[in-house]
Amino acid sequence: MAYPFRLVDVFGTGAFTGNPLAVIAGADDLSSGEMQRITRWLNLSETAFLLPPTMPGADYRVRIFTLAHELPFAGHPTLGSCHAWLEAGGRPAAEEMIVQQCGAGLVRVRSDGGQLAFAAPPLLRGDRPTRQEIGDACAVLRIDPAAIVDARWVDNGPGWIAILLPSAEAVLAVEPMRHHDRPTAIGIVGPHTAGGDAAFEIRAIFNDAFGALIEDPVTGSLNASIGQWLFESGRVTCAYAAAQGTRLGRTGRVPVSRDGDGQVWVGGRTVTLFDGVTQAG
Repeated sequence: MAYPFRLVDVFGTGAFTGNPLAVIAGADDLSSGEMQRITRWLNLSETAFLLPPTMPGADYRVRIFTLAHELPFAGHPTLGSCHAWLEAGGRPAAEEMIVQQCGAGLVRVRSDGGQLAFAAPPLLRGDRPTRQEIGDACAVLRIDPAAIVDARWVDNGPGWIAILLPSAEAVLAVEPMRHHDRPTAIGIVGPHTAGGDAAFEIRAIFNDAFGALIEDPVTGSLNASIGQWLFESGRVTCAYAAAQGTRLGRTGRVPVSRDGDGQVWVGGRTVTLFDGVTQAG
């Protein structure tokens, strides 16, 4: 069977500079196993499958798969899926606000200065990691625990633990392990010096179904939960942009803001680079 297909670049500053997302529409009759096989074959960090909504108030539903498993929520698939849905003719029930249904429930997406932005979902876990958990993360990153400024669980679905380092340079210098047997999702963050186009440098390290450690080009879910942490801790008080993908030759830029109600919003540029039809199933 033929399925409409789009390859969307999310969070980039130009073509081929962000994080690619495969979006497959009309996936109603694909099984979970088929979606997982398609995702592994495409070999992107995530693939999204669009379906009709089943919850009141939702404009569309998305299922998000990594190379290892399905996620209840992820950031760049949220923006990329919304972009693909709108581009295919989707019209939200409410003007200027799209409502996405995913495993985490309903997620609001708005047009923000010509870009899409999603409302960061509540954290599933936001406590301080134990000394052992921090030590495990340091072992994966191959850094000295004494180099850490702070650490926090910032899990909004993928299971992120965030490690704050003193500078963007320290973040970019990290050389993580190449393989780890246990499930791993680590975010690294450090401030840039003032005056540039990004306030923080972000890196995201996780492993695939076979334990190989992968660096994600640009990660919406991690930027969302780190943004919540930075605002709540008082480390930032106004909107900022984060850079990600530098070590991979990408120039991802993620605008993060907080509105008057305390809701954190995460935006980014989205553009379709390839589209067509895929034979799947």
